[in-house]
Amino acid sequence: MQKTAKSSSRWNNSKITVLLLLLAPLTIFLFSLCVGRYSIPVDTVIKILASPVVPMEHTWPSIMGTVIFNVRLPRLIMVSLVGASLAISGASFQGILKNPLVSSDILGVAYGAGFGAALAILFFPDPATIQLFALGFGMLAVGLAYGINSFYKRSSTLILVLSGIIVGAFFSSLISLAKYTADPETKLPEIVFWLLGSFASVTISDVIQYAFPMVLGIVVLLLLRWRINVLSLDDMQAKSLGLNIKRYQGIIVFFATLITAAAVCVSGIISWVGLIVPHIARMIVGPNNSKVLPASIVIGMSYLLIIDDVARCVVSNEVPIGVLTGLIGAPFFGYLLLRQRVGWS
Repeated sequence: MQKTAKSSSRWNNSKITVLLLLLAPLTIFLFSLCVGRYSIPVDTVIKILASPVVPMEHTWPSIMGTVIFNVRLPRLIMVSLVGASLAISGASFQGILKNPLVSSDILGVAYGAGFGAALAILFFPDPATIQLFALGFGMLAVGLAYGINSFYKRSSTLILVLSGIIVGAFFSSLISLAKYTADPETKLPEIVFWLLGSFASVTISDVIQYAFPMVLGIVVLLLLRWRINVLSLDDMQAKSLGLNIKRYQGIIVFFATLITAAAVCVSGIISWVGLIVPHIARMIVGPNNSKVLPASIVIGMSYLLIIDDVARCVVSNEVPIGVLTGLIGAPFFGYLLLRQRVGWS
């Protein structure tokens, strides 16, 4: 009888947790539409959002509709997608590399994409070219990391991680070289601002262009979450279950890299999200990757939406979002280490 009561209590707690995780990003998204330099009441925001499909009298100034549809809605959709992408890619890398201290940056993706963007700003300062270079060099960085790893007859995740660190350091030096050679009056501030991370220039065309690779990568990783569970086991155990380790590792790394590079293309380098969000998810739902990945998506969306609200509202000049994620992420990760909560259990 007592066991039945405990089981029922756990089931109810689990349902409440799922409900809260689902409601959190929706509530924060609606709140984020309301706040900013030009605040709009929540009931007006709901009416504006419903107006294209529900016939109603427009009782609000036209500027409010412009702010919602042309400025805040594209921006917040992209913030949500980037938060979800960085979080699920970090959780996936931690799962297949069996290391809770790695993130999507570990294979040099962010620094490769950052150098690609800096190079384009120097020589081809067109927004589409900047994003294309960022995506191309992000993928190149991962290719180099795997290329170095392939030189070893007995390659391992440790060597792959070290290869990623080498590639990341190499592209970081190239970024410094690009900044050193940039015009200090025009190009240098543009490179520095882009590298700090921001959603200030996001438009609806960015959403259309980058939503597809991000959503595709997120869906594929979600479908493979059970495989990631198996890959997080010992290699012998994974093989005994009939899993082709190399094939699935390659697929997961490709899509995790794709969505990370697409995120960096839009927003610049935003650190720590892919590292700390999976830990928060693990603290809430446990170590099972079939739950950690979906939880990381909603927590990543909620986390980055809150950070973006702070970046937009705290001071008159928008704070680069990469600065805020670093200021919050580093102490929080230190707190997790002190509490010895970083791990799989």
